[in-house]
Amino acid sequence: MITLFTDPAFYALAVPAALLVGLSKSGFAAGIAALATPLLAIQVGVPQAAALLLPLLCLADILSLFKLRRHADGAVLRQLLPAGLVGIVVGWLSFGLLPGHVVAGITGAVTLLFLAWQVYTARVGGADSALPATPPGALGTRALALTAGYTSFVAHSGGPPIVIALLARKMAPLAFAGTTAVFFTAINAAKWLPYALLGLLDFRNLATSVALMPVAAAGVGLGIWATQRVSAAWFFRLVQIGMLLTGLKLLADGLWHG
Repeated sequence: MITLFTDPAFYALAVPAALLVGLSKSGFAAGIAALATPLLAIQVGVPQAAALLLPLLCLADILSLFKLRRHADGAVLRQLLPAGLVGIVVGWLSFGLLPGHVVAGITGAVTLLFLAWQVYTARVGGADSALPATPPGALGTRALALTAGYTSFVAHSGGPPIVIALLARKMAPLAFAGTTAVFFTAINAAKWLPYALLGLLDFRNLATSVALMPVAAAGVGLGIWATQRVSAAWFFRLVQIGMLLTGLKLLADGLWHG
């Protein structure tokens, strides 16, 4: 008989984590889903938290892809996807060599440095320069995508590198959301076989994930509704707030783990 988690304390963290997954997958406050794994790990540890969240991520991917795929930027995706899938392979082959909290800390530090640079350019050049004038080149974009694939495999924290790769392009909110939706649909689908081979999936985790799916779906719907109604300026401010919260949490996990 397949059983679910029954501890109320678990669901007190799992429900907000599932909602964060859905909100982020809509493109709204992109990157904030990276908070879901450390939040849930308070109760069950990082490996099991990652396994529990993977089905929710994939469900949210499918829902967001259905709504947003036509807005995706194909040229940017041709740079992102191959490198991101290489990052998945690197994460699989090196699993366990670099502790998850170290990866989280590095990702958080890079995210916060990027935001600090944005604040500096805004103060020097005025409000119109709050976003960098020049996006990363092809090599830089691929490096960020590879990093996203790796950090996504280890701790579902691939959002910040992709936000860094896309934010300077000053894309329309729906184009930004559609591009991230297509990228992470492919990345998360690629995790299933490696996770299974590493023993991270079991029936109890999968059944509990199914029970949380309505929460993740509600988060996607709420995020898409907000993305279509929030101005581009406020949309990217909210993305940056999500990156700030994510960066602080991931850096804290890296510095004060255990």
